[in-house]
Amino acid sequence: MSNRPMNESDKENVLLQRFPTLIALALVGMIASSMFSDKNKDHTSIPVDTIAEAPVVSTFGFNASDFHIEKMTIMPNQFLANILQDREITYDQIQSLVKNSADIFSVRSFRSGKDLTFIREDECDAPKYMIYEPSPLTYIKYEFEEEIVNVEKVERQIDLCTDEAFGKIESSLSATMSGLGLGMGLISKMEDALASSVDFYHLQKGDEFKIVFEEIFVDGEKIKEGNILGAYFKNDQGEHYAVHFENDRYSGYYDMEGHPTKGAFLRAPVKYARISSGYNLRRFHPIKKRTIPHLGTDYAAPRGTPIISVSDGVVTKVSYTKNNGKYVKIRHDKTYETQYLHMNGFAKGIKAGSKVKQGQTIGYVGSTGLATGPHVCFRFWKNGKQINHRRENFPPADPLPDTDLPEFNEQADSIRNVLDTIDPLDYN
Repeated sequence: MSNRPMNESDKENVLLQRFPTLIALALVGMIASSMFSDKNKDHTSIPVDTIAEAPVVSTFGFNASDFHIEKMTIMPNQFLANILQDREITYDQIQSLVKNSADIFSVRSFRSGKDLTFIREDECDAPKYMIYEPSPLTYIKYEFEEEIVNVEKVERQIDLCTDEAFGKIESSLSATMSGLGLGMGLISKMEDALASSVDFYHLQKGDEFKIVFEEIFVDGEKIKEGNILGAYFKNDQGEHYAVHFENDRYSGYYDMEGHPTKGAFLRAPVKYARISSGYNLRRFHPIKKRTIPHLGTDYAAPRGTPIISVSDGVVTKVSYTKNNGKYVKIRHDKTYETQYLHMNGFAKGIKAGSKVKQGQTIGYVGSTGLATGPHVCFRFWKNGKQINHRRENFPPADPLPDTDLPEFNEQADSIRNVLDTIDPLDYN
């Protein structure tokens, strides 16, 4: 793999991860602290002009040589008020901190396991600053005045690089990409990038892929992988390309002609799943022990895996029956309906009459009803008749308008040139 710097316009397109905000002020336990201090060095045997200047250690912009720095980890059931009072922060300052934080980052969003950093101008004094990091990309700085606490949210400087990868399928896309050290988020984006041209549920050993993707760094440390900028897949049906394109009106993955790679319908209602039973008019039922038509496609996945709507639509039924278990049915337009069976539970807000978007979670994989194990039985109706959705040619999504094609084509050609120069021999 090789890194290449991104330009400023690329940096503006990065999607910063938002971390969940849970838990609490109720936070107990051990406090781990560490102090940074200068060390005396004996340079008597070294000529003065050969002594290298010692590097300055900086924490959140504070030089360790000028401040006393203590870091501790918030423990479960430990109260923030107690942590602050133990460090001589007054009641009035604590009240000010809570009040002034409300619209910036509520202290109710503090989580156990996270660090607090206290910064003192003198080791015998109360802290002058406190730092909390809700994510690697941001931190909250609390400045203690006599009775007022100033609160500031600081966005860290991030650096974007691009990297590239090549792989050959051995068993599945996720197994191959994970074996290359690529994260699950990147695997999901790979499926999105080529959603309309590659059936990831029927890959063959020896199928090949290439990707160019973003990596996000903070202070020289890789934090996560960003967007896939370009993807290529080669199978027995040919070569397939996709690029990420974004402007002030559009954002997503497109083929080389500017059509969205996500069509009007997704190919499956779950990710990282396998087809355990296909549409079959003469299937032998594993529980009833007789031949019964199977008018759906079963996707086996771990219990609790999110089930997503394959297209925009309106929920027409959220119910339970002895055979179907918990299920949801959705009407997408005058032609198509879908149904999702054997759910473990429904997503919040999903009820008859709810509008749903493509990719929205509507429930979770389970084995309710007549089921031998956790899976979702996905059923598809066309004009009131159940069909095998995997053989249906769905209408393509609308392409980018002509006014955006020159900008798109320039970017797409550039990304394709990078993909085409990735040499599989470099990865053997």
